[in-house]
Amino acid sequence: MDVYNQTTITEFILMGLSDLPEARYPLFVVFAVIYQVTLVGNGAILLAIVTEKKLHTPMYYFLANLSLLDIFCPSATVPKMLKNLLTEKQNISFVGCVLQLFFLVALAGTEVFLLAVMAYDRYVAICFPLRYTLIMTKGRCVQLTASTWAAGFLNSLLHTVFTFRLSFCKSNQVNQYYCDIPPVVALSCSSTYVADMLVLVVAGIAGVSTFLITGLSYIYIISTILKIQSAEGKRKAFSTCASHLLVVCLFYGATIFTYTRPSSSHHSPSKDRFISMLYGVITPMLNPIIYSLRNKEVKEALKVILCQKPSLQQG
Repeated sequence: MDVYNQTTITEFILMGLSDLPEARYPLFVVFAVIYQVTLVGNGAILLAIVTEKKLHTPMYYFLANLSLLDIFCPSATVPKMLKNLLTEKQNISFVGCVLQLFFLVALAGTEVFLLAVMAYDRYVAICFPLRYTLIMTKGRCVQLTASTWAAGFLNSLLHTVFTFRLSFCKSNQVNQYYCDIPPVVALSCSSTYVADMLVLVVAGIAGVSTFLITGLSYIYIISTILKIQSAEGKRKAFSTCASHLLVVCLFYGATIFTYTRPSSSHHSPSKDRFISMLYGVITPMLNPIIYSLRNKEVKEALKVILCQKPSLQQG
């Protein structure tokens, strides 16, 4: 077993989204459109937050970071997927697979931590409105955001190192349209105990802790909103966190459905690959739609930007 090492495999073969060759071009068009919508939607949110001074608040500072993540995360997988849909080759180099896995896990991990920070921000805003500006200072927001990015990338570095230090001497076909920890580890011919336990322990602790922070924050938020006497006050308080709550449910729902579904012979590999897109492709597209439709301030900022363009062209 020792004669095998990482050099025995120089590239991996990514499985396509569909086993039907005639489906490649329709799939290319569909996911090219989804990717463009994702880039434009999240880019518009970023532009609105940067240009509109009224949106220079902690909540929108965190939302800007979420939009960045929703641009970067699909960009780690979709361009390669689109290229593979147009070519007969489905290969990705060993180094390319390492980089794709690293950035995908880093960005997804950062989003998990960021959603918890955003939940804490809404908790402070609704439960301690008079102290909000004292607690969520500019410096505190920068520290929290930097911590989420650092934690996400350090977590990914740990997983990436322990995944690719394994020996790969089996098939080089990754049962996914991108490099992810479970399908890559499944190709190892050496013991995967450490890598498996690392995913279980580290990801478990990070996932459970962030889920508890988010869940407890919303328990306190909902209990505080229910104590508000006026219906208008309740509606206004709930509207400030409704978009984030919907995004949290969408993210955790897609992630849990993708990674905790029981394995079954009734699940075809191609269907499993389609389901995994809920987490990596569909959610980033829906997030800016949710925030632009449910958030009055974002809608107003986008209207201002759209109205300025025609006037500039006329001038």
